[in-house]
Amino acid sequence: MIESQAPAPPGSAQSWDGPGGDAGSSLRLPVRQDTGRFLVLAGVFVCAACGLVYELELVALATYLMGDSVAQTSVVLSVMVFAMGIGSLAAKRLRRRAAAGFGAVEAALALVGGCSAMALYAVFAWTGDWGGVWASGPRTLLVAFSLATGLLIGAEVPLLMELIQRIRRQDAGGAVADLSAADYVGALVGGLAFPFLLLPLLGQLTGALITGAVNAVVGGALVLGLFRQDLTPRARRLLVAANVCVLVVLGSAAVLVDDFERAARHAMYGPDVRVAVHTDVQEVLITGGQEGRPLNLYLDGRLRVSGRDELRYHEALAHPAMNGPHARVLVLGGGDGLAAREVLRHSGVRRVDVVELDAGVVRLARHDPALSALNAHALDDPRVRVTTADAFDWLRGAAPAAYDVIVSDLPHPGITASTKLYSQEFYGLARQVLAPGGRLVVHGGAVAHRPRDFWTVDATLRAAGFRTAAYRVRGREAGFAAGPDRGSRSTAHAHRDWGFVLAALHRPPEPRLDPAGPHPRTLTDASLAADARAAERTRVRGPEPSTLLHPRYSD
Repeated sequence: MIESQAPAPPGSAQSWDGPGGDAGSSLRLPVRQDTGRFLVLAGVFVCAACGLVYELELVALATYLMGDSVAQTSVVLSVMVFAMGIGSLAAKRLRRRAAAGFGAVEAALALVGGCSAMALYAVFAWTGDWGGVWASGPRTLLVAFSLATGLLIGAEVPLLMELIQRIRRQDAGGAVADLSAADYVGALVGGLAFPFLLLPLLGQLTGALITGAVNAVVGGALVLGLFRQDLTPRARRLLVAANVCVLVVLGSAAVLVDDFERAARHAMYGPDVRVAVHTDVQEVLITGGQEGRPLNLYLDGRLRVSGRDELRYHEALAHPAMNGPHARVLVLGGGDGLAAREVLRHSGVRRVDVVELDAGVVRLARHDPALSALNAHALDDPRVRVTTADAFDWLRGAAPAAYDVIVSDLPHPGITASTKLYSQEFYGLARQVLAPGGRLVVHGGAVAHRPRDFWTVDATLRAAGFRTAAYRVRGREAGFAAGPDRGSRSTAHAHRDWGFVLAALHRPPEPRLDPAGPHPRTLTDASLAADARAAERTRVRGPEPSTLLHPRYSD
């Protein structure tokens, strides 16, 4: 039989015979019961915030490294929730040593969660051929970290339930309600802190390491400070040593994180990295562009501009659409200024509106010497107006029939964030702002490698009321604008074409050059006709149009 201790005088230590312990054993607290309960709930709040940060960090980094946010989110969340259930069941065995168990769980969680981002990024940088290790490398590591993190987070709840009951006995429903409230509020704070505080100010690697350090400090302080008497001297020494080791590892990693990132970038992109910045939207990296070396622009690890062959891509994108009225031109995307450069080569252009999501890319296009030279300072032309906005939202407020030509220079539709920009609804908005007789051109990805995606773009444009003509241009640099394939070095060499769809409202357009316009260096009418025939031979029959609610593009 367990007997309660007599109430202590106000201000003195409180004691209670812990449930699950031996009869007659007592747990003395250094604070009042109400204060002890508050400290436990505060610990729950902090640990819940840290746990959600680990979860979001795994989702964000996996999406950045592997593409397709839907798949990566599903993998992380499903594995983690499953593991939380297993962890809760496993923690039942630790209830008799709840304080020591909770301290060990928090130290392990701080180490695993804090180091997960760095470990995943290291595999991404140094594995090499992602096409050959997808099954055994990154996906396995992602699942392993999700599983370990979920197991440890799941183990927290039964142990915290035991600890809060040791302070003051209450009905199980009330204890669960208190813990759940603190847990959910902590999750809210962690969920908001990750995108609005940790990620923009610290970055993914440093943010995860600091979160782990906070987790270790709070978990260790809660157990060693509040439940010290519930630990044997040996358990106290082991817990102190474990937390010190975890903090040393996390602190050392935080000190070395800049050197680690530089080494990882060199492993991925070579030693010629000139610019590496994290904007509000993405990571932007530039290599080359000096001493005769070609400039390469990477956005979130995807090669978006290759100085070796960007001219072929941008001439093929812009010039066929300019065969007709072209006084008013809208460029969707194209913050690098290269599509605008080709548009401005036509003397009849009076105005070019560029709608780009990332202001950081626009700044580099204007001020980086190599990139601004490559785009011929197009964004500084007085006819050009740049707006920082989401293209979908911007089109909703655009004036009807305002443009003769729309050039859609957007990321590949297989990237989840871009799917809505290749939807029937998006093209419906584009149709409204296109003047009678106007033309829209869309980059639809690699025809040879992703024919279904390409012809889904064509089907979606047709469903939005356009008449279309498809063409492709061969000879691109391996990996350039490879969309979700940007991490697959083994398959990039097969993606040596770009596919384009030229669309008009009333009659099928013909991919031809403006007879009165400039002469592109890489295109002729004959080559465009041959490119159109080559694209037609790849036609996939029966693709459904892609909509916001039913996206049809593969990851």
